[in-house]
Amino acid sequence: MEKIADVLAQRYATEPIRNIWSATGRIILEREFWIAVMRAQRDLGLDIPAEAIEAYERVKNDVNLDSINARERVTRHDVKARIEEFCALAGYEHIHKGMTSRDLTESVEQLQVFRSLEYIRLKTVAAIKRLAERAAETRDVAMTSRTHNVAAQLTTFGKRFAMFGEDMLVALRELDALIANYPARGVKGAVGTQLDLLTLFDHDVEKVMAFDSRVRAHLGIPHAFNATGQVYPRSLDFATISTLVHIGSGASSFAKTLRLMAGHELASEGFLPGQVGSSAMPHKMNSRSCERLNGLHVILKGYLAMAADLAGDQWNEGDVSCSVVRRVALPDSFFAIDALLETFLVILNQMEINVPVIEREKNYYLPFLLTTTIMMEAVKRGVGRETAHEVIKEHAVATARDIRQGKISRNDLFDRLAADGRLRLAREDFDAIAKVAAAETGTAGLQVDNFVTSAKELLAKFPAAADIRPGAIL
Repeated sequence: MEKIADVLAQRYATEPIRNIWSATGRIILEREFWIAVMRAQRDLGLDIPAEAIEAYERVKNDVNLDSINARERVTRHDVKARIEEFCALAGYEHIHKGMTSRDLTESVEQLQVFRSLEYIRLKTVAAIKRLAERAAETRDVAMTSRTHNVAAQLTTFGKRFAMFGEDMLVALRELDALIANYPARGVKGAVGTQLDLLTLFDHDVEKVMAFDSRVRAHLGIPHAFNATGQVYPRSLDFATISTLVHIGSGASSFAKTLRLMAGHELASEGFLPGQVGSSAMPHKMNSRSCERLNGLHVILKGYLAMAADLAGDQWNEGDVSCSVVRRVALPDSFFAIDALLETFLVILNQMEINVPVIEREKNYYLPFLLTTTIMMEAVKRGVGRETAHEVIKEHAVATARDIRQGKISRNDLFDRLAADGRLRLAREDFDAIAKVAAAETGTAGLQVDNFVTSAKELLAKFPAAADIRPGAIL
């Protein structure tokens, strides 16, 4: 029977994340965990021969998925099948003493999550670094901003980069906090009381605590749950995927905005030699990577909804109704965020900014973009703020309608306002306002500078992020 691939893993995710979550990689992590458990138990006095541990060590990389699957079809229990396989390879039966299945599976899953979080942190830093570089390049490229997707005031292209980059900075701080405070379940036994471990260690509580501490040291996870049941609280999975959604939000907003800009030909995600935009329309240069990025964010939010259903739904010390959900949601969430960031880095590297089109649009809308400046100048001359607002609105709406209906070919808002004495502004006043304000983008430049500084500080903290380069994406 043909095997059906995990589309997220095979088509979109990159090798580092795939390696963490691969079936073979997971089994090796489990075997290394069992070996760490045996070493700790032997050091604390249990009768486990050194040669047995060495035997397990020798065969830990001998993974035969077909053999394990065949055993599971008989046992109907995935962990029991993997115990039998490992013991058969080593020729001993010393693993899994005092443990329940969740001691193994949750510890290894948490290790996979923790390592994935650390990698995603580096990739996020790399994305912020590239955003900052593009922001610096376009710091002073004045353009038409939009609210409600309608022309509003002047901003800069660099400010737009910084705006979405700052969203990612906030998300990164959330990710940092999650990694710093992430708690491991440890080895707690069938219902969380460590009863079987106490029996193994002749009810020596200090040895049980020391054992649990050594096992967690193997995982390298900084904190631990103390009173968990058979399962750790699924609210932790919700917090994890929620953070991944937050990480992707700034990039997703940027991608959606770039799609809108592409529709006005202000910018594009780039178009490579040989690329085809449409099988029907040869001229099309669609924002397909941005669309993919937005779709991956939707997938992430779908997994967040799944994790939300598990949070706060624990029966007593635990059950397995969450198992099928987590088998899908945890790895695929990391495949999705990894693919999202990979796509984002490609977009940032390849995107094109069409400055002449940006300038043409800015000049077209300029009288509208300066209405708030005109209003403030009128207020300075003693006109009531609401009166000025109403006068400007009256003429601006009329001008816009005349342009849209083809009654005029030039934006003559300044002429109309100058002819209205209620604003107390002469025609030359409008020319002076336009001359100064045409390049006036408020504190946009300063905001870009602050973002670039924050990105540089971040890179100094995580220098390995500088080595992350996106590959070719389909």
